[in-house]
Amino acid sequence: MNTDQHRAEARAQLAASASWSIRLDDVSVTYPNGTKALRNVSLDIAAGEMVSVVGLSGSGKSTLIRTINGLVPATSGTVAVGPHTVTGLRGRQLRRLRGHVGMIFQGFNLADRTSVYRNVLVGRFASTPTYRNLLGLTTATDRELALRSLQSVGMLDKVWTRAAQLSGGQKQRVAIARALTQQPSVMLADEPVASLDPPTAHAVMNDLRRVNTETGLTVLVNIHLMDLARTYTTRMIGLRDGELVYDGSAADATEADFERIYGRPIQPDDRLDR
Repeated sequence: MNTDQHRAEARAQLAASASWSIRLDDVSVTYPNGTKALRNVSLDIAAGEMVSVVGLSGSGKSTLIRTINGLVPATSGTVAVGPHTVTGLRGRQLRRLRGHVGMIFQGFNLADRTSVYRNVLVGRFASTPTYRNLLGLTTATDRELALRSLQSVGMLDKVWTRAAQLSGGQKQRVAIARALTQQPSVMLADEPVASLDPPTAHAVMNDLRRVNTETGLTVLVNIHLMDLARTYTTRMIGLRDGELVYDGSAADATEADFERIYGRPIQPDDRLDR
């Protein structure tokens, strides 16, 4: 069995949780300073879809993705993820939901002084009793999930490397592995390639697409680059000033569609491969 087959098998074994749908019904978010980040957004994302959310900085992309895991509460409207109505969840119920939602950040959010292995095991914290987390106790299942996750993104050979020694692309792959170790039902990625060079950005987006196709996991990724949205996702959501201005096929989106999303003519920086 070759390397790609090993990775595909590892991803298939990680797909233990059923994939969840996402629904936003007339959702608005107004921050305490008066900023209206989302304005009456309604969306239905089916379980297993690979969706990009496209827009310029300040368009509401990050707010949208953070309403899904409850990091940002909706001011009005309803957010539902799988069997959960996120709106109104608090405490233990909200933590339980977040245990099913993998999150990947632009800044990686790794502990640089800790090994790749320990960083990936963080993905099991939501499913592990507090005393085990405090004592650093892991089960055989946790260890196996961590190693399979690393294998699935081609990072198994770095398992004992400190995170600080990795490149940006390697750190993002470890972040994907950490999220996969949760065995999530939804994967959210907030500008995961914004700080990466073009070849590495393509590699990370390809990893996310393979996760989607090989595990059937619902993947929602924030991005501002039109060529990456077209290449790696099947559906595109366009936001401008907090409003939904496009919802359709990513591959079929025209330059006019992107200009409507951006609110201006296309510029070289709107494409990665410029």
